[in-house]
Amino acid sequence: MIDVKRKLRNFGPLEFLVMSSLTYVLIMLIWTGSTRSAVVEKANDIKSNHKMVVDFINDEVNKCSSDTSGNTSWGESCNSNWNSSKIVDYVINNFKLNNPYKIDSPLIQTSQDPRIQAEGKAGQSTDKGIIFVSEGNFDSEAGSEWIIGTCIKSPCVAAGNNELVSAYR
Repeated sequence: MIDVKRKLRNFGPLEFLVMSSLTYVLIMLIWTGSTRSAVVEKANDIKSNHKMVVDFINDEVNKCSSDTSGNTSWGESCNSNWNSSKIVDYVINNFKLNNPYKIDSPLIQTSQDPRIQAEGKAGQSTDKGIIFVSEGNFDSEAGSEWIIGTCIKSPCVAAGNNELVSAYR
C-alpha cells in the first residue's frame, strides 16, 4: 500500500513548482482550445467589414473612372477631391458594420496615419475592429492614394493581426 503521508512529507517547493506549472499549462491549453473558434469568428467579422469598405471605395473609383461627369454615392463630383469625412459618414449611415468587440466609438474613423493606428506602433494603442482611413481628402489626381487599415487582434503590430490596403484613383 502507498504511504500517502510519507509521499506528502517529501513534497517540497520544487515538486510544488513542477505541479503548478503542469496545471497552468493544461489549463491554458484547454482555455485556448475552447476559445479559438470565437477568436477566429471575431477576426473574420472584422476582415469582412474591412473588405466591405475597401470594395466600396474601389467600386466608386471604378464608377467614376468610367463616368467623370457623374457623382459619388455620397454626392460629390467624380472629378473633384473627395472629402474623407463625407465618405466616413456615408459608410457609417449606410453600411451595417459589425464590431464583435462591442466598442462604443464609430467603426470607421479618419486618422492622420492609418498605418500607425492599425498597427499600434510607437506605444499607441488602438481599438480592435475600428477601420481607420486617411484623414486627408482623396485627391482627384491619377495615382492618388488613400489608406484603409484596421487591427484584427492583439497585438496589432504582429504579422497577420492587421489589414492595410491602399486605394488609388
